[in-house]
Amino acid sequence: MTIARALVAAALLCIPLAAWPAAHPSVHLLSVRGPIGPATSDFVIRGIDRAEAEGAEAVVLRLDTPGGLDAAMRDIIQRILAATVPVIGYVAPGGARAASAGTYILYACHVAAMAPATNLGAATPVQIGAPGSPGPPGSPEPRPEPNPERQPDAGDGEARDPALPVPAGDSMKRKIVNDAVAYIRGLAELRGRNADWAEAAVRRAESLSATEAAAMNVVDLVAEDLEGLLQAVDGRRVKLATGEHALRTAGASVLEIEPDWRTRLLAVLTNPNVAYILMLLGIYGLFFEFSNPGFVLPGVAGAICLLLALFAFQVLPINYAGLALIALGIAFMVAEAFMPSFGALGIGGLIAFVIGSIMLLDTGAEGFEISLALIGGVAATSFAFFVGVLGFALRARRRPVVSGREQLVGCGGEALEDFERSGRVLVHSEAWDAESERPLRRGERILVTGRRGLKLQVRPAGEEPP
Repeated sequence: MTIARALVAAALLCIPLAAWPAAHPSVHLLSVRGPIGPATSDFVIRGIDRAEAEGAEAVVLRLDTPGGLDAAMRDIIQRILAATVPVIGYVAPGGARAASAGTYILYACHVAAMAPATNLGAATPVQIGAPGSPGPPGSPEPRPEPNPERQPDAGDGEARDPALPVPAGDSMKRKIVNDAVAYIRGLAELRGRNADWAEAAVRRAESLSATEAAAMNVVDLVAEDLEGLLQAVDGRRVKLATGEHALRTAGASVLEIEPDWRTRLLAVLTNPNVAYILMLLGIYGLFFEFSNPGFVLPGVAGAICLLLALFAFQVLPINYAGLALIALGIAFMVAEAFMPSFGALGIGGLIAFVIGSIMLLDTGAEGFEISLALIGGVAATSFAFFVGVLGFALRARRRPVVSGREQLVGCGGEALEDFERSGRVLVHSEAWDAESERPLRRGERILVTGRRGLKLQVRPAGEEPP
């Protein structure tokens, strides 16, 4: 009887435990604010990993972004497509936007929603550097001027005279745009959303408000707030990597995932301005250590800063020509201090340094460019330091020695006694043994010409050197 009661009690205890996930589903909330970069992709990917590990019902990706880097955007989209937990993209709060890279991410989500007074679109790729260079999705680029004499060209939907050669820049631009169009159309077809408008957002940088997006099947719904969103999507069936899944989000508890120290550190390191400063500190630190071996601190600090900068550059789309110009500019400014060239090397180094700094991270994506004010300040400081401070140090090094035994050579004194070969002389109020090839009389002025051990070589002060 006692055993039967124990079994019944255990069964009663197990019932609420088994029913808990169904009665109390949880939703993880990840907020993406600002430009999308390596730190953002790391945060979102690890957030989805955690939601899967903890058995969350869904992940809500709250977006408010002007766009960002192509590589980070694609990493996020790949993780969403492979997710075994539904990902709900939600452009919020009111006044937020999912522009450029944010539009691609919203199209990739299993459910796409927007809050009132939000917008999305403007997903045309931005060119980097010279025309024709590939770039990530960012702000819209200028459209080419129409030419009525051109004939239709199936490559980009624009007209072109078939007798004229295709400029390399235009050809590369078409490849970039067509690749972006194919990518976003594939996402739209996968989620059953408006693929034609997605193409227009890439080709013509079109944007939509929340109401228009819902009416044109660009997003699935408009929700006032997060609670309304979870109520609206409850029961909706979505297609995951593991098959179809019916959402159970009504009344779900919301767990907001905040960026941890790793994400915040990565965000700081991948800030282009911070990475730029770390690189320069690393170069300067190693330069001083090699110039003055034994100080240790400049070398250690420089090596750490340079390694952190290299890590940041490894995840940022840097221009290696710009990096080479920065190194060349610093080398020229150092050379100006050691090999005076009437400013040619210094000015040339300054120009190379500034141009290289501007080219270094010319991504065209908002939030991923180096401040021109920072470049100007660092360039002026570097030029003044290398040409000024190092020049003063070099000139001081070339001055005659003014202390120690070496400074005796060239000094004047007087003979303390009459002598022909050896005798005593007074130099700097000190009595020295001296040798002279000419006879000297007591009180006669002498000039020190050398030193051998503790004995000075002298000659009469008025006598011309042989």
